[in-house]
Amino acid sequence: MAANEIQHHSARVNGVRLHYATAGAGAPLYLLHGYPQSGHMWRKVVPLLAPHFQLVIPDLRGYGDSDKPLDGYDKRTMARDIRELARRLGHSRIHLCGHDRGARVCHRYALDHGETLTGVMLVDIVPTRTFFDRLTKETAQGTWHWFFLPVADLAETLIGANPEAVLRHFLRSWAGHPEAIEEAAVQEYLRTFRMPGTIRASCADYRAGIGADLEQDRADETQRIEVPVRVVWGGMGKAGATFDILAAWREKALRVEGRAIPTSGHFVAEEAPDELAHEILGFFRAL
Repeated sequence: MAANEIQHHSARVNGVRLHYATAGAGAPLYLLHGYPQSGHMWRKVVPLLAPHFQLVIPDLRGYGDSDKPLDGYDKRTMARDIRELARRLGHSRIHLCGHDRGARVCHRYALDHGETLTGVMLVDIVPTRTFFDRLTKETAQGTWHWFFLPVADLAETLIGANPEAVLRHFLRSWAGHPEAIEEAAVQEYLRTFRMPGTIRASCADYRAGIGADLEQDRADETQRIEVPVRVVWGGMGKAGATFDILAAWREKALRVEGRAIPTSGHFVAEEAPDELAHEILGFFRAL
């Protein structure tokens, strides 16, 4: 089997069935996706990373081909999903990298299960609490979905009326180079976005972001990530334009480094896969 050949699996962990893909061999590296996507977003970096790591690429609960339960979208529960998956696969220590919502799962994982990590890479986010505590008019205009998606029933109804238009809007408006997300990938995201429960679940994810996740972060406000942290973000994206991303994470972790990838918008793994793979390799192979 070729090192970059992707295989698909499922496992029931923490009361939910997770779909996950694997490729490669070596130290385990878990890649967590963001909204409104699935593990498919990592397809371009898989051939670049598989010769060096055993890649484990789950669809988070509520997304992709994983189960869409009614609850459990706080990041503590979602991080426990990943911890139990790693335990099921026999991985006592892992490398962990996440984008967007997946990076928020990574943050909580590092706080709750840091002893099982070598390091964590976070792609194109600031901490959830930082986002809300430092909200400005400009930030709110660029991140209106944070406040729309949690509106129970209404958000699900409106998105469900035309899920393709919503999906394409986010993929187009958040990307620096929308053409980097090829039509075949859009169709794959649309396939799972249309699945029963996905829209409800993804709204519940954001509802947790403005509720339970904030409560958990405030309860742990003095706790810091102890493992090394690498942060990268799209230089053409909104996060770096509105926040000092490194400063924000240095308030949350003991050891933080990182940089912008200037040729990318929000979807770094698809817009700049070579640069992101270089960052991932350099960071985790040095640990």
